[in-house]
Amino acid sequence: MAPFLQIKFAKFDYTTLFLYLCAAIMKIFGIGMNYRDHAEEMKQKAPGGNACRESEYAEPVVFTKCDSALVTRGRPFFIPDYTTECEYEVELVVRICRMGRSISERFAHRYYDAVTVGVDFTARDIQRRLRAEGLPWDLAKGFDGSAVIGDFRDFSGTEAPVLSGSTCRYEDHRVAQHLARGLHFRLDINGKTVQSGISTDMIHSVDHIVSYISRFFTLKTGDLIFTGTPAGVGPVHIDDHLEGWLEGEKVLEFNVK
Repeated sequence: MAPFLQIKFAKFDYTTLFLYLCAAIMKIFGIGMNYRDHAEEMKQKAPGGNACRESEYAEPVVFTKCDSALVTRGRPFFIPDYTTECEYEVELVVRICRMGRSISERFAHRYYDAVTVGVDFTARDIQRRLRAEGLPWDLAKGFDGSAVIGDFRDFSGTEAPVLSGSTCRYEDHRVAQHLARGLHFRLDINGKTVQSGISTDMIHSVDHIVSYISRFFTLKTGDLIFTGTPAGVGPVHIDDHLEGWLEGEKVLEFNVK
C-alpha cells in the first residue's frame, strides 16, 4: 500500500473525535433567574430597580448558547473585546443522556446522568441594553467561549466522560438523588470564594427544567443545561484564575486571558 494511503489507527484519538462530533450537534441551554437571591441582586443593579419581576419566576427563563460557546478541559477563557462588563456566573450543569420530547416531570430524572460546575460568562453591558429594548440575550450570553464546564461526576465513584456516549440506565438515579438532597457548589477567583450555592435553593428544580425545555426542544444525548446562578456574580479580569468546586471537590480550573 502506498505510504500516503496508510492510516495509523492505533494512534488516532477516538475520544477527541467523539467530543468534537458531539459538540458539533449538541445544544446548550441556560436558565436565567433560577435563584431568588440572584434575581434580587440583578434587580438592585438595574437602573430603576425593575429588571426582574415576580412573574419571571412562574416558568423557567430559557436561553441558548451556540456550540462554539463550549470550553472544556481547562482551556482559557478569552474576554471579548466588545464588552466592558464581562461577568462570571457559576452554575450546576447537567448532561442529557437520552433523547426525549415532552418529558413528564415525573420521569425527567431518567434523562440526565451527570453533573458538573460551569461558568456562564455574560456580557452584562450588552445584556442590559438588550433587556431594556425587549430583545433576546443571544449576543450577551451565547458568544464564543461563554460556556465553560468542568469534569462531570455521576457519583458512581469514578469520573464521568466529558460527554455521554451511551444511554442512561432506568435504575440509575444517583445524580437526581444528590440534587434533591442538596448539591453544594462554589466558585473561587484567585483563591477567594466569590459565589456559592446549593441545588435545593433553585426556584425550578432540574426535573422541572428538563420537562419544561422538552416541550419546545427535543433533548438529545450530549445536550447540556446550565441550571442558573446564585447571588455573587461579578466581573472577571485578565490573568484571573478560576476554580469551581462540587461538594468540596475541584472539578473546574482555568485562567482568563
